[in-house]
Amino acid sequence: MKLTKIDWYIIKRFLGAFTLALGLFTVIIIVFDLSEKIDEFMENNAPFTEVIFNYYVNWVPFLLNLFSPVFVFISVIFFTSKMAQNSEIIAILASGVSYRRMLRPYILTSILLAMVSFSLFAWIIPKADKTRVVFENEYIRDRSHYTASQIKTQVAPGIIMSVGNFNFSDSAGYKVSLEHVVDGDLKSKLYADRLNWNKEGRVWQLTKWWSREFTDGKEMLNSGATLDTMIPFNPEDFFRKNDDVQMFNLVELDEMIVLEKMRGTGNTFFYTTERYKRFAMPFAMIILTIIGVSVASKKSRGGIGLNLGVGLLISFSFLVVFQFFLAYGSSGALHPLLAVTIPNLIFAAIALVMYKLAQK
Repeated sequence: MKLTKIDWYIIKRFLGAFTLALGLFTVIIIVFDLSEKIDEFMENNAPFTEVIFNYYVNWVPFLLNLFSPVFVFISVIFFTSKMAQNSEIIAILASGVSYRRMLRPYILTSILLAMVSFSLFAWIIPKADKTRVVFENEYIRDRSHYTASQIKTQVAPGIIMSVGNFNFSDSAGYKVSLEHVVDGDLKSKLYADRLNWNKEGRVWQLTKWWSREFTDGKEMLNSGATLDTMIPFNPEDFFRKNDDVQMFNLVELDEMIVLEKMRGTGNTFFYTTERYKRFAMPFAMIILTIIGVSVASKKSRGGIGLNLGVGLLISFSFLVVFQFFLAYGSSGALHPLLAVTIPNLIFAAIALVMYKLAQK
């Protein structure tokens, strides 16, 4: 596994092209997003420093990492095509280096980038994304009109909460009931005309409540004006956006999967698919690297432009296929593990065929 000068040369070209691609796309992303959101920033008086450091510094790395397999692929196509046009690939193979051996620095670099990408997905980006979500909630999202109706969820094992209507603006719900069920038997039921979230005390306050308790075939009735209770539910849970899943690291994501299974909200498939996706995307970088080398290592009359065109077609085809199966996994129509594995298997087969053809 000793690396030669040629290996280091390819690794440096690979990392250089990848860094250049990240830099170019960073500028493009910021320019287009800023042109779209600048009115919202100014209208909501978002401080310039917070726009830069709380929003873009935390949001752009997530977006770049999300599309990192495409950036890797385009980078490989770009610098390998230049090497092929300059007859460097021919010289490497003519010196006695096999095609398989020439792939080694490509594979090693893609593995390194895949490991970095996984670390970002699993731990670093979720921590940064929490700051981004706080910024968006304050300056971009108008949550004053957020409402939810006909809510029914299990907030704890055996505790089922129903809410007729909930408004985010005042954190108030109406027509509330809490049922305590043990082994299919109703043990108690609590009703309230209204519930309010006490943010400081982090408790729910019930107004005009009454309860029914069933013990040994007897029913006990209680009522009161107000009652503070520790319902394990947060107002944010009513209105969490799908994009906010990025703020959960792997441990928090596992906890959310368990919580959603208990609540029975139907979001379990979405969170499970997201978890598997964080493992699948880094593997895609390695697969696309092999395809990129196979496409670009031969000198073509069309030059770099033709190879880049083919590369863009393949990379965006990968994104379309990946998103297609992700949608099926998130909805539960396909097992989440299969949903993220099938695209990689499809393109792994393409990589194998193209590698065999490139060797000839």
